[in-house]
Amino acid sequence: MAPSTELVKREGKALVTQVKAAAVATGATWAAIWGVTLADWLGGGWIAVHSVVPRTIAGLWGVLVMPFVHADLGHILANTTAGIPLMMLAMTRKRSDAAAVAVVAALTGGLGAWLLGSPGSLHIGASGVVFGWLGFLMGRGFFERRATAILMSIGVTLVYGGALWGLVPGLVNGISWQGHLFGFLGGLMVSRFLGENLRKRRSP
Repeated sequence: MAPSTELVKREGKALVTQVKAAAVATGATWAAIWGVTLADWLGGGWIAVHSVVPRTIAGLWGVLVMPFVHADLGHILANTTAGIPLMMLAMTRKRSDAAAVAVVAALTGGLGAWLLGSPGSLHIGASGVVFGWLGFLMGRGFFERRATAILMSIGVTLVYGGALWGLVPGLVNGISWQGHLFGFLGGLMVSRFLGENLRKRRSP
């Protein structure tokens, strides 16, 4: 067998292994989100009621649970259908990238909602993390300056760019634009940090 053929086979196997690992991580993440959400529904919504409540001490703990609870089936389905492909794409360079974005976006999105949300409002759902992955992927091309990353950023922008309307204050009723915006900015922050580190490693 020619060396080039062996190389293609090895790379093919590595790609299949990478995709499988990404699928397992994605499935486990969304299974946990669905599990906590369903448990909250069955328990009368106790977690959701005690989620992010702007500028209250009690509402701060909700930053930690906000991505795991949702208002209704439509809410969690919307986040799941957008979140699964974005999370998978966020793992194309390293699987840990998606986790780093999720943690940062959950914190920035939750704190943004806590600081800027309307008094007495409740902020729940994984949309801040989903927007974090979106911001990360849209920023990768600019910060990494590699052909593959640029193409991915362009593709993600073309497919999901319409979701950016969710960042505009007051444009859509009933959504946490604060969580969306600050989650998106959190994703951009991770994209910049990782992209600049990658460029430094490539520099002679």
